[in-house]
Amino acid sequence: MTEKDTELRISKIRDGTVIDHVPAGEALHVLAILGIDGSGGEGVSLGMNVPSETMGHKDIVKVEGREMSQAELDVLSLIAPDATVNIVRDYAVAEKTEIEPPEQVAGLLSCPNRHCITNAGEPVETRFDVLDEGVRCAYCETIVREEITDHLAV
Repeated sequence: MTEKDTELRISKIRDGTVIDHVPAGEALHVLAILGIDGSGGEGVSLGMNVPSETMGHKDIVKVEGREMSQAELDVLSLIAPDATVNIVRDYAVAEKTEIEPPEQVAGLLSCPNRHCITNAGEPVETRFDVLDEGVRCAYCETIVREEITDHLAV
């Protein structure tokens, strides 16, 4: 048995998506962003606060039978900009995808400004411009720099 065999904490998947190098404690937010709540029948494996040489600790998310779309990758980049996404087919990595933040996200975050039109009961979908230092509401220009996951509307 090799050292690699003793380090495997989550079993391999036949087909699907592996999201690695997610900041520790963010795996459940990744599932929320993907709309996975257990009712869709996808097989899901989570590794939370797993030791990592480069990150100290990290999370890993494996979703069987589902390949992430580019739109999902864009949203994932907000909470896990350094994550690696591997598409697995027949137990082998078929594609390795780079995550890059989008210019704007819509309907994913709630604005923390209680006076924003998106919080006034109007039928307005939230829109945030993605900045280097966070996200900015396209309506009231409130900037969210930290704890973006506290504002997830999913």
